[in-house]
Amino acid sequence: MAKTSLRSQRRSRRPMSQINVVPFIDVMLVLLIIFMITAPMLQQGVEVDLPEAQAEALDDGTEAAEPLVVTVDAAGALSLNQGPRVNEPLAPEEMTEIVIQFLEDHPGTQTYVRGDRNVDYGRVIDAMIALQRAGGGRVGLITEPPRDD
Repeated sequence: MAKTSLRSQRRSRRPMSQINVVPFIDVMLVLLIIFMITAPMLQQGVEVDLPEAQAEALDDGTEAAEPLVVTVDAAGALSLNQGPRVNEPLAPEEMTEIVIQFLEDHPGTQTYVRGDRNVDYGRVIDAMIALQRAGGGRVGLITEPPRDD
């Protein structure tokens, strides 16, 4: 009788061939929460109150990695979203030099201007002209779609 009970104990202690995924799920949920919290903080940029306009998005058939955007904030300061001084205030001449160098390194990049709705319209036009002189070609304006109230 003692032999049969010893055999049954050996059989019940066989290693399991299943993987326990509960710790994996716990780690994934923690990472998901961390990424959900940190993702909005990674968005950098200059705060601009864009005007609203009902317009179609431009599609010229090219798929550039990221367009070059000149931002004109409410105070009239210029900044770029790419280059050596990202989102820093730039003088118009300095911005033009950076754009020329950037477009030489990345030909065919789309160029846009983001102008605050409260900035003098002349400052937005000056930014567009500077982009065109730097070799930007067609320059687009960035707006927000109208809100449904």
